[in-house]
Amino acid sequence: MEAPIPFWVIFSCYCSIGVGTLFGGWRIVKTMGQKIAKLRPVGGFSAELGGAVMLIGTAFFGIPVSTTHTITGAIMGVGSVQRFSAVKWGVAAKIVWGWILTIPAAFLVAAVGYHCFSFLSR
Repeated sequence: MEAPIPFWVIFSCYCSIGVGTLFGGWRIVKTMGQKIAKLRPVGGFSAELGGAVMLIGTAFFGIPVSTTHTITGAIMGVGSVQRFSAVKWGVAAKIVWGWILTIPAAFLVAAVGYHCFSFLSR
């Protein structure tokens, strides 16, 4: 039988997610809604519908995906259908680089956190 997850771990995760959303969530919403491509309501609806269908399909097959990555791709798709130059590809490239760098950065932060806090589980 596995040991239960300590309360301090659960609580610190909740706090980290909440603080991250508080300080960075508005930037993500602004980037998605205004900086990748200017969408009209029909374009927004189409992007959301495309993202939802994709997420339902991946959930059905058990494929793990990020909802943010999915909707970003859908917004780029709708913008590029209007006209290819409607998408701000420089902003899109920065987003993709952020995704690529997220995994190794999370690895490093987790490793440092483990070494700093491993004494708590003893």
